[in-house]
Amino acid sequence: MDLASMVRRAEAAVGGARLVFETGLLARQAHGAVTVTMGETVVLVTATMSDAPREGIDFFPLTCDFEERMYAAGKIPGGFFKREGRPGERAILTSRLIDRPMRPLFPKGMRNDVQVIATVLSTDQAHDPGLAAMNGASAALMISGIPFGGPVGAVRIGLLDDRLVVNPTMREVEEESRLDLVVAGTDTAILMVEAGADEVPEARLLDAIDLAHAEIKKIVAAQRELVAAAGHPPRPIVSVVPDPALAAAVREAALPLVREALRAPEKAAREDALRAVEAEVREKLDPTLAGAPQLGDVIAAIVKEEVRRRILDEGRRPDGRTPTEIRPLACAVGLLPRTHGSGLFQRGQTQVLSVVTLGTSEDKQRVDDIGIREFKRYMHHYVFPPFSVGEVRPLRSPGRRDIGHGALAERAVERLIPPEEQFPYAIRVVSEVLESNGSTSMASVCGSTLALMDAGVPIRAAVGGIAMGLVTDADGRYAILTDIQGIEDAMGDMDFKVAGTREGVTALQMDIKIGGLSRAVLGEALEQARAARMRVLDAMAQAIAAPRTVLSPHAPRILTIQINPERIRDVIGPGGKVINKITAETGTKIDIEQDGRVMIASVNEEAAARAAQMIEAIVHEVQVGETYRGRVTRLLNFGAFVEILPGKEGLVHISELSYDHVNKVEDVVKVGDELEVKVKEIDSMGRINLTHRGTQPPPEGWNPEYEERQPADITSRRPLHPRREGGRRDGGRPPRRRGGPRPARRPQ
Repeated sequence: MDLASMVRRAEAAVGGARLVFETGLLARQAHGAVTVTMGETVVLVTATMSDAPREGIDFFPLTCDFEERMYAAGKIPGGFFKREGRPGERAILTSRLIDRPMRPLFPKGMRNDVQVIATVLSTDQAHDPGLAAMNGASAALMISGIPFGGPVGAVRIGLLDDRLVVNPTMREVEEESRLDLVVAGTDTAILMVEAGADEVPEARLLDAIDLAHAEIKKIVAAQRELVAAAGHPPRPIVSVVPDPALAAAVREAALPLVREALRAPEKAAREDALRAVEAEVREKLDPTLAGAPQLGDVIAAIVKEEVRRRILDEGRRPDGRTPTEIRPLACAVGLLPRTHGSGLFQRGQTQVLSVVTLGTSEDKQRVDDIGIREFKRYMHHYVFPPFSVGEVRPLRSPGRRDIGHGALAERAVERLIPPEEQFPYAIRVVSEVLESNGSTSMASVCGSTLALMDAGVPIRAAVGGIAMGLVTDADGRYAILTDIQGIEDAMGDMDFKVAGTREGVTALQMDIKIGGLSRAVLGEALEQARAARMRVLDAMAQAIAAPRTVLSPHAPRILTIQINPERIRDVIGPGGKVINKITAETGTKIDIEQDGRVMIASVNEEAAARAAQMIEAIVHEVQVGETYRGRVTRLLNFGAFVEILPGKEGLVHISELSYDHVNKVEDVVKVGDELEVKVKEIDSMGRINLTHRGTQPPPEGWNPEYEERQPADITSRRPLHPRREGGRRDGGRPPRRRGGPRPARRPQ
């Protein structure tokens, strides 16, 4: 079997690199299977569809999965089981990126299950496998024969040295780029935008989107080439379309009732009124039509049509606002007494409580995936309980929506967090959605900013967010809506979330339900969002205008000191003995980085300072002339050893204990005594010679000449008498000379 002859291939030059599509070799029983190669990154993407539509559902059941294989990066998974399990956050976010631009391009009324699986087979950690998966998903669908209105292309744009770059490397995006923009679209329009940015102006973002769209056209052309060479015939489907007789009867009965129900400005009252419409319509209809399962779908279509008509014809939204009007805003900080920081953000019927917790570097999140990032210092977690929308459902682990909303808010604020060298804390923010009626993710951005400032985190600027919507009709009319609520999100054509500071954008997320969006409409939406963001930031500033200068009394205090990296092992000690002793005595938590940074955390500032002093004492280089107050550790007949720093001892010779003659060391000091000493000498072997008498003035009449004539013999086992000339070992008396007179005594 000649494997090479089975392969069909198409490629495109994107950003100076080759994007290669291949099919025919792998996964041939899938309805569509494409291998996408970028550099040494290889991703297999498959697309399959069920033969029959799923019964009893009112949505299109599309499932997209991004499967990271750790072998692709030459890694073995962490944990006990040593195999891939539940997808990580990165994989879930990539799955959402695959889904969002493709979902609006499937036929309306389609109910067949469609599954797209992207499996990462190899990654060079330079070319993003997620980007390959997005392009591969479109190519697999295109050749599969599954009804799909593509092709769709996707590229990433970075901003390096104020220069827009197509498909920068993963390391460039992580470490250098001011912009991480992913754009997906067809060759005629933009379908999806996802971005994190460092206060990039809106005009620059539009330039980046234009550049992305030019590259997308090349990718779309390559996919069309692949379809021409290896595409399968169209697969038949049955679209769910309401019966025309039912639709006409329901419209006649429901339209006046729907119009009346939509006059209720409050969400709960409006939803109650719309539920009553269905019950009343069923009573009015012929029994043969009243029991039709599609009756609810017809009423929902009428509601959508009427909401859009009122916006376009009358300029009135369901709650009575104009297209550019924001719902009432309210902000508060410091609501919770024991947390490190808290902020409440309210916009209309959307309410989010964000809470900050500060931790040490040990609290960073370890990232176990195929990417280059190993740790996360700033974490944002989004929680959406059922009571926030008045529902009852079981509490489960975070779903894809929760993870996606949390990541968007995290991306919006992350670049404003001060560097670890300036603020050495791990930071976790939890945003609790307490009430929801539209754009809780942007409310989480605002709540996070309030809570961080309340916690005393010196963020560079406040970040606010707003969600924009769009309503269009067949005649080309459109209305851009500021601060969309739930019904406008469900009934509209766009959900465009924009977060940023007063200087520029920090995060973007755009999804649309129509075939694409023009540059003109996108630019207008960005400008309208900027004006709204300024009003949101004004409201936030009334609650707290700048980060607090003092941390919460319940937050840990982290004191950072720098030591010589070569002395780290001295601080740790054998088996951690030294550092464990310091933490036990001071009650602190100590983290040591490889570059010599030592971070000492404690709620008690005095304890942290004490631990810092102990560490500095360990690594301190003793200098001649320095004075210490040490502890006597052992006695010998020729002197006393004194610990002047943790782990550092010096010898006080018996002659250096006093200006007076000392017969025994024990007559002056005992083990455990504290003694003030001065460094007299450090010999060539690093031994420290100390003096106690050198810390005190000499007695009256003391002649330093005799002191200078003493030999510095610290190993002598007999004391040198300081007042005897010559410093002889017999107590200062010179030996007799044979055959000569006895030397004269020195006058007393």
